Amino acid sequence: MVALSRNIAPKHAMQMLLSGEFIDAADALRFGLVNEIVAKDELESRTFDFARKLASKSPLTLAIGKRAFYRQAEMPLAQAYAYASGAMAENLLAGDAREGINAFLTKRQPIWSGR
Repeated sequence: MVALSRNIAPKHAMQMLLSGEFIDAADALRFGLVNEIVAKDELESRTFDFARKLASKSPLTLAIGKRAFYRQAEMPLAQAYAYASGAMAENLLAGDAREGINAFLTKRQPIWSGR
């Protein structure tokens, strides 16, 4: 109940909790429980495609973003905006940000340093 009510609209959570009924993939997508639906025979390739996409990103940038996402979610709105602004500034000052911008401008793949 706790995880469900914190991740989907209250009316959908209440419906699921009170009825005890199973939902299908289309409803799971509509309720926001899953990001996408893929055919069973496409699942492995889609999973690896997503993993490759994440692996191509700066580990430092991903860590800053992930940390900021979870921390700001627990803050009041004004504090969350202030915190997120600081996280964006931290990210922009990192060497990986410069590398990413340079790689984009020179049309090459970035080489992440984690700094």
